[in-house]
Amino acid sequence: MKILLLEDESMLRSSIEEYLEALGHKVLSFGNGEEAYEAIKSDVFDLLILDINIPKMNGFSLLKSLNEIEQAYPSIFISANVDIEDISKAFELGAYDYLKKPFHLKELGLRIDKIKKAYDVKKMQHIILSPKYVFSKEEQMLFYNNKEQLLTKKQLQIVTLLCENVGVVVDFEKFRSYVWKDEPIDNATIRAEISRFRKLLKEDFIINLKGVGYKIEKYFPEKRG
Repeated sequence: MKILLLEDESMLRSSIEEYLEALGHKVLSFGNGEEAYEAIKSDVFDLLILDINIPKMNGFSLLKSLNEIEQAYPSIFISANVDIEDISKAFELGAYDYLKKPFHLKELGLRIDKIKKAYDVKKMQHIILSPKYVFSKEEQMLFYNNKEQLLTKKQLQIVTLLCENVGVVVDFEKFRSYVWKDEPIDNATIRAEISRFRKLLKEDFIINLKGVGYKIEKYFPEKRG
């Protein structure tokens, strides 16, 4: 997994990073929240490990800011805080787990392994379309940074049809049959609808084959631990 670690105690940060990398994970670590926040906005991670009492932007503020810009990741809070209000706040913000300091590194590894197993199961049921777009075959939903994207009925039918034919060109007749239920519409109407949809996408994964149709290719991210 690709993990971002936010911890301002340098010795603990180094120990966690060394341990997790020995397990095969890729770790980017930071000592203050602002640097971590900028890294998350420009990169893609599988997991965030966040301390709470951090300079410049604490773990709570960081996760809250990510929620506001719709960048959601599985996260584990690590903190000496044992106040039930802090623990409650962590889970309210969407944290997956909360680990109280001091802790054994193996315990952290076990909790990460549990998340990784859930991540691997999810990955089997999802089609990765771009660095941040994923389509869930089981739920029939499009996700951007793990957040469901609200689509019109036609937009959902378009992306569903394309995802059911990954790597294959979907011609206008298939769109007419599946999305418009064989209504007598022309190709220009289909092109216009797909064009509007593509303009809404933050990462355009739909390939236009002029005069033929459209397709998507499965996106293969860099290999992670």
